[in-house]
Amino acid sequence: MNIKVDSCVCNPEKILRHVNISINSTLLKNKNIQFDCTNSIAYPPFINSHDHLISNWYPKAGFGRTYPNVNIWVEDMKKTDSFLERNKVWINDGSFDLTEEAAHQIVLLGIYKNLFSGCVVVQDHIPKQKKSYYENNPIVVLKNYTQHHSLSMGNWWGGYSAEEEYAKANGKIPFIMHLGEGIDELSKKCFSKLKELELLQSNTLLIHGIALTKQQIKECAEAGTSICWCPESNYYLIGETLDIDACLEFNANIVLGTDSTMSGGINLLEEIRVAHQKFPHIPMKQIFKMITTNPVKALKLPTEYGVIDKNTSNLLLIKKHDEDPFRNLLETQMEDIELMIHQGIPIYGDVKFLSEFNISENDYYFFGEDRFVIGHPEKITDSINKKLGYKKDFPFLPF
Repeated sequence: MNIKVDSCVCNPEKILRHVNISINSTLLKNKNIQFDCTNSIAYPPFINSHDHLISNWYPKAGFGRTYPNVNIWVEDMKKTDSFLERNKVWINDGSFDLTEEAAHQIVLLGIYKNLFSGCVVVQDHIPKQKKSYYENNPIVVLKNYTQHHSLSMGNWWGGYSAEEEYAKANGKIPFIMHLGEGIDELSKKCFSKLKELELLQSNTLLIHGIALTKQQIKECAEAGTSICWCPESNYYLIGETLDIDACLEFNANIVLGTDSTMSGGINLLEEIRVAHQKFPHIPMKQIFKMITTNPVKALKLPTEYGVIDKNTSNLLLIKKHDEDPFRNLLETQMEDIELMIHQGIPIYGDVKFLSEFNISENDYYFFGEDRFVIGHPEKITDSINKKLGYKKDFPFLPF
């Protein structure tokens, strides 16, 4: 399959204009079929570096106020209508076994939230699950990592101490932990504790970092420690966010994450817009790095991720709204994704492309006038509606 596009963003530093993209896939019926998509832009599929898939319920959980630290919000969250509504479908019994049927239905909601916003990889920050949790998903849920919830709350949802979890990573896979998610003294003390425990390392990924000072961000950059920025969630919960300007000044490896829809934006496309709206002086190319090449480093992904070329098995084809491919993302909605391919498999997009692949239609859901997605998310929403006794709408689903 050959697709003629307006532009191909091979990586943040390389943009090809008016080129043909050749799709590598063993599923293609005719490898020479040609599509004219000269009003479209080709990108590498995106990477969401921080989500809590089990918590992608809607609307946000809160009482219209901000908090000095996230620990206080966690207790308030349990009293909100959104949290209590989710409990009608699944109640956390403390085991954090998310392979259980009801839990996994909500997890799949989160997976589709990411898929419909152009992501083929998502980091789900939870205790490590059974092997089956990471298999047979429509996109990649990162499997190789160790985690600790936070130094302020401990590993309250399961797992070992921060030091033990870091040791298990053996310097080869990411060690992921919330840090400094607040503006009070408790939040500010976390960085010194991190250093004391010798966890400021090149395979460490810190989530949020609102309390980090400019000097501490510099130390993160010098250590090669990555930081995940979740602006929508930060402003909603705390009223402030990471010192992103200091991060860019010191060339820290910054990645973008959504957090869950209980506190963050509805998907990664919305998170991109929030980042730009709050910090319009940051070049869109920098934000693009945060969802492509930077997470490849932070999450230690294979080098095939975060980049594409004229000959590729991975593709995110998006309708052109802006001549600048990076700024084009600010206008992108779920329905503007014309085709997403991962490892040669069509994942989401327009039916006209799917008809060129040898696939079983039973493996796909068709909606709207001419749209398809791999799997059957409608069965998930049908099951949730049945348990609730009414129809529940999720704004991150395009049907």
